[in-house]
Amino acid sequence: MSEETLGPKDASRVRRLPKKAEYTTSVIYEILDAARLCHLGAVVNDVPVAMPTLHAREDSVLYVHGSQSNAAMKSVLAMEKCSLSVTVYEGIRAARSGFESSISYRSVVAFGRAEEVTDLEEKRRILDLMVDAVLPGRASEVRPMTERELNLTLVIKLPIDEASAKVSGGPPEDFPEDLDLPIWAGEIPARTAFSAPIPNTDGAMATGTIPVPASVERLLRDFQ
Repeated sequence: MSEETLGPKDASRVRRLPKKAEYTTSVIYEILDAARLCHLGAVVNDVPVAMPTLHAREDSVLYVHGSQSNAAMKSVLAMEKCSLSVTVYEGIRAARSGFESSISYRSVVAFGRAEEVTDLEEKRRILDLMVDAVLPGRASEVRPMTERELNLTLVIKLPIDEASAKVSGGPPEDFPEDLDLPIWAGEIPARTAFSAPIPNTDGAMATGTIPVPASVERLLRDFQ
């Protein structure tokens, strides 16, 4: 039984280096969940914009949020189809030539029609989901959002109609005639790491008696 895919379709088909393309749902979802931020494609005053922002995924739906006055997000809501892209940077592939040198990465470009989430309780649920996407478990540790905060926040839902991933890694691919050159070549892996947390010292935190929460301890442990 073949695995479910999200492409290739007209917008998502990878034409440059198609051997690096992945269309399977599991690979695409894994990369979307691993990425720390995304770029939302929009057109503002006839100018293309790639707006960096945070995202969360729930099944086949992506969510982003911002201010109610955010011009890029308002533009996305007016479009027939928009795009959201992510990249997970994983290191350097240092070849024997600059031309063949590159990076290791996993990326996704997803397409769909954006919709505004207006129901307050649904917005609250989604915003808690987004808090936990950044720091798992944090939503249950902080105070609930107020109705005013919910009304000030624009939440966008993006069902994924189609998507493609590109995965590039492994040793650099030098030209055969360069292999005998006395030049170092290889991979330099990179990873995300978090340092020791620095507590705030205002308000109740000034006493120094509030312990590091479970969400932060778990994050540090998972990225040890």
